[in-house]
Amino acid sequence: MSTKKIGVIVGSLRRESFSLAVAKAAVSVAPKELSLEFIEIADLPMFNQDFDDDGKTPESWVKFRNKVKEFDGFIFVTPEYNRSIPAVLKNAIDIASRPYGSNAWDGKAGGIISVTPGGLGAFGANHHLRQPMTFLNVFMLQQPEAYISNVADQLNEKGEFADENSLGYLKNYMEAFSNWVNKVSAS
Repeated sequence: MSTKKIGVIVGSLRRESFSLAVAKAAVSVAPKELSLEFIEIADLPMFNQDFDDDGKTPESWVKFRNKVKEFDGFIFVTPEYNRSIPAVLKNAIDIASRPYGSNAWDGKAGGIISVTPGGLGAFGANHHLRQPMTFLNVFMLQQPEAYISNVADQLNEKGEFADENSLGYLKNYMEAFSNWVNKVSAS
């Protein structure tokens, strides 16, 4: 298998984000053929089509769109806000999908790890994120699914996601994702 460049996008901006802890753990157990890089979304101004239409596209959008185009696939690690995804994540998705006809996500592989301190594994966020990805022609890994419940109980004293069983689960997920990226990029 050839090395695949994968962007990791975390849907939480909180300094001690559970999603960020899980994303770091997923990167640490990923197969070597995945070259993973975190993509920052915190500083992207809210999407407004007028910026593109008026020729005043923010430089941060241009850089983000170009960055997204560099990758073979993406791992989205997201919390659930009100049974959906955080606004900052949806904003990033929208920015890279525009202007119309220039969808930077098109034809790439995707995977979702949803994270919650509650018991439902952020099921709502996981499935809401699948909706725009389908429209944007991102080929989402269907199985296995990755839901991390009760995440606060799985952190060590340093705030790192360290539960051995859950790390094994993440390792299996990342191996399946690696296989998926190779299938998607071969077609």
